Amino acid sequence: MPPRPLARVLTLLELLQSGGLRTVSELADRLNVDERTVRRYAQQLVDLDVPVESVRGRYGGYRLAPGYRLPPLMLSDDEALAVLLGLVAGRRSGLTVATDTASETAAAKIRRVLPERLRRRLEAVLGSLAFTDPPGSAAAAPEPAILLPIADAVHHHRPISIRYTAGDGRRSERTLHPYGVVAHSGKWYVTAADLSTGEDRNFRLDRITAARTLSGTFEPSVGIDAAKRVLTGLATAPYQHEVTVRIQGTADQIHTRLPAGIALVAELPSPGGADPVTERWCRVELRADRLDWLPAVLASMDRPFVIERPDELRGLVEAFAERLADLARRSPPP
Repeated sequence: MPPRPLARVLTLLELLQSGGLRTVSELADRLNVDERTVRRYAQQLVDLDVPVESVRGRYGGYRLAPGYRLPPLMLSDDEALAVLLGLVAGRRSGLTVATDTASETAAAKIRRVLPERLRRRLEAVLGSLAFTDPPGSAAAAPEPAILLPIADAVHHHRPISIRYTAGDGRRSERTLHPYGVVAHSGKWYVTAADLSTGEDRNFRLDRITAARTLSGTFEPSVGIDAAKRVLTGLATAPYQHEVTVRIQGTADQIHTRLPAGIALVAELPSPGGADPVTERWCRVELRADRLDWLPAVLASMDRPFVIERPDELRGLVEAFAERLADLARRSPPP
C-alpha cells in the first residue's frame, strides 16, 4: 500500500528537522513524488504554522526557519532513547543547565507522546540504570540495539544471549542473567550471572555486538546493588600486581585519591583508647599492571601508611622520596 499524503507530509517535516537546506529535487527523490507535490506539502506545513522557509535560486529549496515556537518533533526510537538518557544522565551528574523541574517536565512530555510499545521499552531502560560517581567525561551513549534488549531483560528478569569481544580480542557467545546496567567513568556495563562460566561478571556494552532476549525468566538475588557490583568487579579484576596498604584516614578521605572503581577500602577497628575519628585506619586493596604511579598517589594523601605488599612498592616509594628530597635541596639558578 503506497504511503498516504499525510505520512509523506510528516516525512518531509522529519527531513527538514535534520537541519540544513534541502533542495526540492532531493526532497522529491526522498518522498518518491514530483517537485510540484513537494511544494504543496511544504505549503501544508506552513499552513500548520510550522516555520518552513523557501530559498529561491538554482540551489534553492526548503529549510526550517527559527520560529516563535518549536515545530512538532518526531523522534525515532534511537533519538527518543538518546534524549531521555541525556536528561537522566545530565540531571544525575549535575551537567544540565536547566532546573530539575524543567528536566523532569521535558522528560514527561517526551514520554507522553511516545507510542506505547516504545514507552514501555524506554521505561524499562530508565528503571534498570544505575550510576556511580559522576565521571570526569560524559559516557558515550550505548547502541540502542544493545541497550534496549538488555534493559528490557533486566526489567523483566529474562535471560539474554550476547556476542562479546573481550579486551584481548577473543570473541564468545554467552548466556546471561542480567541484574542491572551501570554507567561508570565514561563506560556502560551490564552486571550479570554468566551461565557460560557459572560466575558473576561485568560486561562492557561497547564490546557487545549483539544481544537477544531469550524465553523464560529467572529469580534475581534480593538486594543486588548493580553499581556496587560493577565497582567491586573493576577493583578486583586480575592484574599483574596485588597491593595491600594500611592508611590512616576514613574511607571517604582515601577514596578522594583512590576511587571505588580502583581500590577496595575497608575501615579497621580502632585500637583501645584511640580516637575513632582522628586515628582511624583503613586497609586498602587494589590490583594494577604497573606500580610506578602509586608512590605519588600515596604522597599526595599526606597521611601515615604502611605497605603490606608487594615489597617492590617499598623500593619505589623510597626512590620517589629521594627524588623529592633531591629536588627540594637544589638551589635556584643565579
